[in-house]
Amino acid sequence: MTRILVAGVDTSTQSTKVRVTDATTGELVRFGQAKHPDGTSCDPNAWWNAFLEAKEQAGGLDDVSALAVGGQQHGMVLLDKTGHVVRDALLWNDTRSAPDAERLIAQLGAPDKAEDGSEAGFSDDPVMRGRQRWVKAVGSSLVASLTITKIAWIAANEPEHAARVAGVCLPHDWLSWRIAGHGPVDADTDTNATADLNALFTDRSDASGTGYFDSAANTYRMDLFKLAFGRDDVILPRVLAPTETGAIADPAIAGKNVPGGCIIAPGGGDNAMASLGLNMGVGDVSISLGTSGVAAAISPVPAYDMTASVTGFADCTGHWLPLACTINGSRIADAGRAALGVDYDELADLAAQSVPGAQGLTLIPYFDGERTPNRPDATATLHGMTLRNTTKANIARAFVEALLCSQRDCLELVKGLGVDVRRILLIGGGAKSAAVRAYAPSILGTDVLLPKTDEYVAIGAARQAAWVLSGEAEPPAWQLTIEDTLTGEPTPQVYAQYAQYRG
Repeated sequence: MTRILVAGVDTSTQSTKVRVTDATTGELVRFGQAKHPDGTSCDPNAWWNAFLEAKEQAGGLDDVSALAVGGQQHGMVLLDKTGHVVRDALLWNDTRSAPDAERLIAQLGAPDKAEDGSEAGFSDDPVMRGRQRWVKAVGSSLVASLTITKIAWIAANEPEHAARVAGVCLPHDWLSWRIAGHGPVDADTDTNATADLNALFTDRSDASGTGYFDSAANTYRMDLFKLAFGRDDVILPRVLAPTETGAIADPAIAGKNVPGGCIIAPGGGDNAMASLGLNMGVGDVSISLGTSGVAAAISPVPAYDMTASVTGFADCTGHWLPLACTINGSRIADAGRAALGVDYDELADLAAQSVPGAQGLTLIPYFDGERTPNRPDATATLHGMTLRNTTKANIARAFVEALLCSQRDCLELVKGLGVDVRRILLIGGGAKSAAVRAYAPSILGTDVLLPKTDEYVAIGAARQAAWVLSGEAEPPAWQLTIEDTLTGEPTPQVYAQYAQYRG
């Protein structure tokens, strides 16, 4: 019997990965990966070239019946009427729009925005009231990461580019559109040529990270889009239901040998795709240590955090995915390695020579500013140094503890919304660190499950593709391998010391 193959595509900040997968079992069949350029902005065509390279490394997609794309959230892709990219995409980690976020918050916080008594309990402070109104409108307050702040920056700083914009989409939307055979048309030979921007599609999870989509009502808030961009005559991707087919792939790209072609599933944001790949259910929290650090929980109801710290995103199944995200993730450990001139194992060995709390040494690790807490202009600071405690071992320990304490911050914020945390799953490149594994349960204050190291965004995308292909009510039951349950004696003093300096 010929097995049915699906593919999961992960277009992340750093690379594109293509995972060809058995649709029934979830077993890996083939895999490819190609790097993206570094930086906080990127020409989307680099993602396309990386996808083409990764799919060839994976043995091509001619025999694949369905695929889905999981992508880095928030990245702003601007298209003109011919489908050409207007300018490099601003990525989630580009903080130039921080002042625009504050401006939009102030605009929505103006006292004349609501006079009908519907805001009982809202803050009297106009800034906090603005944050709360954004939360009520789209589930999240604004930080520089969110797409809406980036389009506001373009409107304010690059009006010549803003004037050309005919469509706005996200990285995974754009790549799905290209895989479907769409793309820029040649306006030189036909001055009236226009691209099919109406063929753009997305899903709830990625749309919920834009700042102009209400996932509870399942609709775009074009009034907020216009507030940021100055006009609303632009095409936004159709928002598909979790099991809706978005398009059929161009047979030159995928599905050439499959009767009826390769269907393209809705795709989704990377965090939502990872949760799908991990088979997460209500009460599960994943802590992902990658370029960023993310604590994400599955919730059956929308999350509205009126402290404006947790983003109330949607997931890929019809539930919600409240999450708190830090800009600084596993790169904190990388900075420690660079400062000490050691590799990962040597960093862990050094840290093990210290004690919990690093003899009073505490790192606040906001190297590139920070999103949680919202401090875009912050830098990292090493506190508590004395002649006695400033040793390589204590510095190594302080860097690892800072990484975990920043994620404890995120976990506490999610818990504060009433999420009943039953399991914590630790994933991402940073989870490979022996030091992170050694101290995670102690600093997080509970046992931690360690799934097998794998590409969970790509797995989630493949699982979604198999789900859409099957037509079933639930996603296929693929087995998740838990390699270890991490345990440790709680060390609350470490987090208390961190919180004192963090302020």
